[in-house]
Amino acid sequence: MIDSIVSSVWLNNHLGDPDLVILDASQDAKQNGFLNIRISGARFFDIKNDFSDATSNFPNTFPSVHQFEISCRNLGINNSSKIVVYDKMGIFSSPRVWWLFKSMGHDSVFVLDGGFPDWVNNNFDTEIPKKESYAIGDFKASLHSNNVRFFDFMKGNIVSNNALVIDARSADRFNGVVSESRVGLRSGHIPNSINLHYQLVLTNGKFKPKKELVSVFSEIVSDKPLIFSCGSGITACIILLACDSFLDNDLSVYDGSWTEWGQLSDV
Repeated sequence: MIDSIVSSVWLNNHLGDPDLVILDASQDAKQNGFLNIRISGARFFDIKNDFSDATSNFPNTFPSVHQFEISCRNLGINNSSKIVVYDKMGIFSSPRVWWLFKSMGHDSVFVLDGGFPDWVNNNFDTEIPKKESYAIGDFKASLHSNNVRFFDFMKGNIVSNNALVIDARSADRFNGVVSESRVGLRSGHIPNSINLHYQLVLTNGKFKPKKELVSVFSEIVSDKPLIFSCGSGITACIILLACDSFLDNDLSVYDGSWTEWGQLSDV
């Protein structure tokens, strides 16, 4: 099992931990039929609004340290919190939240393997969501700036080729044989990048066993830093998390991903 992944059984056995905070990172369009239900005691982590830069022209943009701190405190998150994140697709948006916390210097954060579907399959406690307020937390961020890469860095890397870019989109999108869903967004991929669809690290909504993940990444022979990209910075975090425990490369995410690159760059 990956170090940053926990099972539903593990989470259920630790519900009494006073420092435990469970975050529901499900996105409105990615609910998998579980719209009005959640893990008992879970708090909604609003990626699109509270934890993204609302002034950006692109979706899911990395928030400022101040915005992240305030939004975490409003959820009652403390420096001492042990955070478990899940989503209702199994594994989809929860790794993005894991990566955000890691990038903001909080190491005690984990992803629930199989997410809400696995929790339900185990017949563990659920509840109907209700509006709640929390005692303001004392969360303090410490930005790890090397965890995130931006447009200018990516432009420079086209010339320097110092880092290897891994694109988590499907092969058809990567190769430009299908149109992008966003209006006005051209097809294709970042020059010199390679393709590794995020579904290749998953089986039935869970991460593959570590031995299989090592095999998946064994074809990527590089001692360069790895930069993960996708459509808008969500599924890139899935493949980063999948190799985080066994690759020694520096790992980061291109925050704007293809949504930004496909609009701002002509290469």
